[in-house]
Amino acid sequence: MTEVFKADFHIHTEYSVDCDSPLRKIVDRCLELGINCIAIADHGTAEGALKIQDIAPFTVIVAEEILTPYGEIMGMFLKESIPTHISIEEAISRIREQDGLVSLPHPFDTFRGLKLDSASLESLARQANIIEVFNARSSFLRPTIKTRALARKLGLPEVAGSDAHTIGEIGNAYVEMPAFKGKNDFLQAAAQGKILGHRTNPLVHLASFTHRLKNQLQEQ
Repeated sequence: MTEVFKADFHIHTEYSVDCDSPLRKIVDRCLELGINCIAIADHGTAEGALKIQDIAPFTVIVAEEILTPYGEIMGMFLKESIPTHISIEEAISRIREQDGLVSLPHPFDTFRGLKLDSASLESLARQANIIEVFNARSSFLRPTIKTRALARKLGLPEVAGSDAHTIGEIGNAYVEMPAFKGKNDFLQAAAQGKILGHRTNPLVHLASFTHRLKNQLQEQ
């Protein structure tokens, strides 16, 4: 019987400034839910993803959300952290230097989407390998519809993730797909995936805001 992955491709850890989820609790929650593949995509660092690989008994993709002047770009299958607050062009270049994949997380999100006009966003998407078409933290349906239409226009694999900043959010969005062993297998498997899940209660954004504020105050 062919192994199937239940994959959440967007999870944050305590290494993100707006999250305090311990690595071990993330692993335990995934095991509880039957999630056997995750992408850890912290803001501005791959450190948490690299560490969780050592303790998780399932597949972990090292990813990172990289902040640019126009919003976030995600690198996947990374080997080390990429600096944040860099241009889109440099972010893509640095991902490619690590032989990673470029993903666009929540590109049309009303509040967190890329700040680009339609033509520029489509041009950027042509440089991407994957598009996150369903992000459980996106509160409205229209961004999902627009993202899916763009992915299908360009023939890009579609993925989903909970964007979990709390343990309880993990698995709110996931992909059922054939198991894969590496980056190239991933693209083929993702193209065959089925996206499932539901939208997260928007009130969870308050938890993220609180964690960010707490961490900023501690740094002062």
